[in-house]
Amino acid sequence: MPQYNPPLRDMQFVMHEVLNVVDQLKALPPHADIDADTINAVLEEGGKFAAEVLAPLNLSGDAEGCTLDKSTHEVRPPKGFKEAYAKYVEGGWPSLGCDPEFGGQGLPLVLNQAFYEMMNSANQAWTMYPGLSHGAYEALHAHGTPEQKATYLPKLTSGEWTGTMCLTEPHCGTDLGLLRSKAEPLGDGTYKINGAKIFISAGEHDMVANIVHLVLARLPDAPEGSKGISLFVVPKFMVNADGTLGARNGIFCAGLEHKMGIHANSTCQMVLEDAVGTLVGQPNKGLAAMFVMMNAARLGVGNQSLGLTEVAYQNAAAYAKDRIQMRALSGPKAPEKAADPIIVHPDVRKMLLTARAYAEGGRALSTYVAVTLDRALSSDDEDERKAADDEVALLTPIIKAFITDNGWIATSHCMQVFGGHGFIHEWGMEQFVRDARINMIYEGTNTIQSLDLLGRKVLMDNGAKLKKFGKKIAAFVEEEGTNEAMQEFINPLADLGDKVTKLTTEIGMKAFQNPDEVGAAAVDYLRVVGHLTFAYFWARMAKVALEKQAGGDKFYSAKLSTARFYFAKLLPETASLIRTARAGLQPLMEMDEALF
Repeated sequence: MPQYNPPLRDMQFVMHEVLNVVDQLKALPPHADIDADTINAVLEEGGKFAAEVLAPLNLSGDAEGCTLDKSTHEVRPPKGFKEAYAKYVEGGWPSLGCDPEFGGQGLPLVLNQAFYEMMNSANQAWTMYPGLSHGAYEALHAHGTPEQKATYLPKLTSGEWTGTMCLTEPHCGTDLGLLRSKAEPLGDGTYKINGAKIFISAGEHDMVANIVHLVLARLPDAPEGSKGISLFVVPKFMVNADGTLGARNGIFCAGLEHKMGIHANSTCQMVLEDAVGTLVGQPNKGLAAMFVMMNAARLGVGNQSLGLTEVAYQNAAAYAKDRIQMRALSGPKAPEKAADPIIVHPDVRKMLLTARAYAEGGRALSTYVAVTLDRALSSDDEDERKAADDEVALLTPIIKAFITDNGWIATSHCMQVFGGHGFIHEWGMEQFVRDARINMIYEGTNTIQSLDLLGRKVLMDNGAKLKKFGKKIAAFVEEEGTNEAMQEFINPLADLGDKVTKLTTEIGMKAFQNPDEVGAAAVDYLRVVGHLTFAYFWARMAKVALEKQAGGDKFYSAKLSTARFYFAKLLPETASLIRTARAGLQPLMEMDEALF
């Protein structure tokens, strides 16, 4: 069975030595009293919960899956999941980053992000049950009526209830303009909703007393397309005026999806038959409210793959040190043994270092975005809030797409390290691969994220957001430009920054002639910009490690070795990506459709 050790030292390195998050947080009124000791204590306890409570359920939960009673429409998660959730609530974990007004602890989101990374490493399928509750909480916190907030937010904050996001329909995935679910006003402020939803994560289970569904549907007079979508809160059980639960509502699970991975999460086909709900936000403006939840989910999905990359790396590294096969090409490294440990073989090291570099780079980027989001939400300076919000908007599709693509690569590599054993369920590696695959698909496929980055976040504002982030990179390059020890990191970072500027301009000019050129280049473009962000954070981490390695702490020498590997073996991928992005539309569209 796979093991998991929370990467507390690396989390603390990123937070305290690279990003100085305490200083950033102390400047925000809600977090003026935060300190490193508090952050470290929460991380340590959160790591214990992930490693001791969740990780032991991951393999068995995958094998058992969920069970639907078709007569009652009730879903039972795998053995131990409900008990683990009770411990999660008992420990106060659901309220970590929530508003104190509704019973939350008011701790920074960056801390909640780190906690969720550890839970995703330990058990992604379990973590998805409470995971979307935070998105439902954020959507209602931002757009709910006072009555909705009073009814639902305290229960979501405490974890007594969980939340879902009901968007997708059998005929409509990302293109929500095709949505057909209908909502009819009942004249008393409530609505009768009918329709069908699919792929609803944690849509039904018995771990909590009530489930709060956020549902997209159309009002009778709604305009066509995405401009005619409204958002409704639809509880599994109706809530009485005194807060007690009333009658069962007309929303239920009609079937469980049979999936490649995340077997232990109840991915449901949900049917609404005269389900009663209340409107969230303005009529026909549901997407604005839902995107609060969607953006939170996209950051969360990147975090899922970050967690899987870390745990896959840990287990593959341990196996590679123990498994003996063949001799090193340069001669025996363990002559006292019948063969050498496979970690002596260069390609095994390449696979391990790929996973490690993507995990540690992803952690730095995710932590940076999380603390930037804290500033966007909590700064008392309007200009700072706007600048931080713009930066989060730019980097969100990179977190979702680049980190999940890397997670697929890394978990596949780590399974390969195990050889044939990696293909066997009991070792846990093939589960990491299967679970990682969905992260590239849901909450907007990675192609959608790429189109969002290039089309909306870069070209739509003539590169303003990208230029602002680029100025931070340029300032770092300028600052370290005369530091001889940093040249192996600074030179390729500066070079890639220049190439991204030129590539962006070139694609923008092509797009003026034919918008389809954006679609042809977007996926390659996102991966190039993803590497630019990773190179920036790897250079910053290398700077700290160079300054502190003289103390003899092997953590810093390992960090430098990983940084050098990233710049030498992974960053050069951008050369081919830039070339394929520049190849443009014609090679993709030249063939007649009938010949496919």
